[in-house]
Amino acid sequence: MADLVAIGYPDEATAEAAADEARRLAQDLIIQPDAIAVIVRDKDGSYHVHTNHHAVGAGATWGMFWGMLFGLLFFIPVFGMAVGAGLGALMGKMAKTSIDKQFQDQVRDMLKPGTSALFLMLEKVTPDKAVEAMSKYGGTVLKTSLSKEDEKELQEALHGQAATQ
Repeated sequence: MADLVAIGYPDEATAEAAADEARRLAQDLIIQPDAIAVIVRDKDGSYHVHTNHHAVGAGATWGMFWGMLFGLLFFIPVFGMAVGAGLGALMGKMAKTSIDKQFQDQVRDMLKPGTSALFLMLEKVTPDKAVEAMSKYGGTVLKTSLSKEDEKELQEALHGQAATQ
């Protein structure tokens, strides 16, 4: 089971600093993130996304995952992804997964203009050390879990979509 964690911050810069800390924790094997993304909503309400994912094979797939997730959550196209029938089908698949409506609503409510959020897709974590390291950044933590089936279904859909582009 993979966990999707969103941590919201009351300013535009903290999520990026927290992402750097998450990358350090990953190097120390305290957390094992599949992917890390930061989304910043500037004072004008515009969204800015920064991602970091494994470079071996899955980079485009995780980029599409974050693009689809942020598109679903904030109704915005991310990474200049073209909208077509295949993308619509993939959005439908994401909407039917375990990324529950309550989590989606909470994330939308959390990311107001002038704020930022760190998103982590985690497989394994050493909770006490991770909480200790990340607590200096504060923030509001939201978490939802994806079953192995949902995660597999999303990855298959993403790989299929990536292969056709």
